Amino acid sequence: MKSRVLIFTILLCAGAFWLTSKTHWSVRALARPLFGGSLWTEPAVVHGAGLGADELNNIDIYKAASKATVYITSTTVKRDFFYQPYRTQALGSGFLINEEGFILTNFHVVSGSQRLQVTLDDQTQYEAKALDTDRSDDLALIKINPKRRVSYLHLGDSDHILVGQKVLAIGDPFGLEGTLTTGVVSSLGRGIQGESRRMEGMIQTDAAINSGNSGGPLLDSSGNVIGINTAIYGPNGTNVGIGFALPINRAKALLSDYQAGRVTERPKLGVQTVYIAGDLAEALKLPTRGGLLVQLVERGSSADVAGIRGPREMVLVGNQELYVGGDFITAMDDQPIDREDTLIRLMNKKRVGDTVQLTLFRNGKTTKLPVKLLRAPDDDQ
Repeated sequence: MKSRVLIFTILLCAGAFWLTSKTHWSVRALARPLFGGSLWTEPAVVHGAGLGADELNNIDIYKAASKATVYITSTTVKRDFFYQPYRTQALGSGFLINEEGFILTNFHVVSGSQRLQVTLDDQTQYEAKALDTDRSDDLALIKINPKRRVSYLHLGDSDHILVGQKVLAIGDPFGLEGTLTTGVVSSLGRGIQGESRRMEGMIQTDAAINSGNSGGPLLDSSGNVIGINTAIYGPNGTNVGIGFALPINRAKALLSDYQAGRVTERPKLGVQTVYIAGDLAEALKLPTRGGLLVQLVERGSSADVAGIRGPREMVLVGNQELYVGGDFITAMDDQPIDREDTLIRLMNKKRVGDTVQLTLFRNGKTTKLPVKLLRAPDDDQ
């Protein structure tokens, strides 16, 4: 009996020695079959799977547009309480529009700058010169002298964009160069209050736009620029899904003036309006085909001088306060007002000194009123 125990003990020890020294035994090796091998699963392989058409579209647009989007550093010299000079820097975006180094951006990106530095996608840097500005549209045209061939973007047509279509924004938010965000056109013809003036006819988008995106391009799904990212709605310059871009056709007007050697003077009608059509127009006893109900006439503006009438009273329609009793603009130069930004789009083609004919619904009757377009009063500020 003792010999059997001794033999069993010797065999047990020999087996243990063999397991630990000859086969690299471990608890993990014994446990692996219990847990199915790996702690995670590899990607599923599905025949025909891959990047979707929309993803490929985003990637193609980014590859092309990011090379033409630039990073702008604006250096300004200010003075402290003791009148000692110190330098401050503002960051923004812009984009090349031709091989010669012309760049579009926002006026507020370059305003007051003593030195403009442009950084391209390959990190080469150039000194830039401001060529023309339009404060009323927050636009600036600047130029670098590139030493190599540069990429540039094509300008689209912002007059025919639609709510719901996809858009892509590229810029340098918070200094994070070459950032792409996507979204849709959320609304058209928006009016927003800027730092020093009100801007009308803006594109609203939910594509994320943050501090540093200003001046960058808003692109359609063909990679054409349809807007210039200009402003956001949110606390402390952070995005909450509401951003605004200037329609690119407004920039084309500045480019045309510069190319023709004209001073850029954008006329301003000087009214704040709300678009009304259908049942609401019928309830207010206005033409149901639609138009712009005047909410405010700015003192000294083209509209004020021409005699356009503002509202007489305020009414509550649902949860919205609406000012009524003023003129209802239904056409300009016989072109019907069929959406909120129609008047702004038509005004983009006009210059100071031009006369337009507005068709108004006033006191139950349709009348036509000639309006001479004057220089915007705030251009002197």
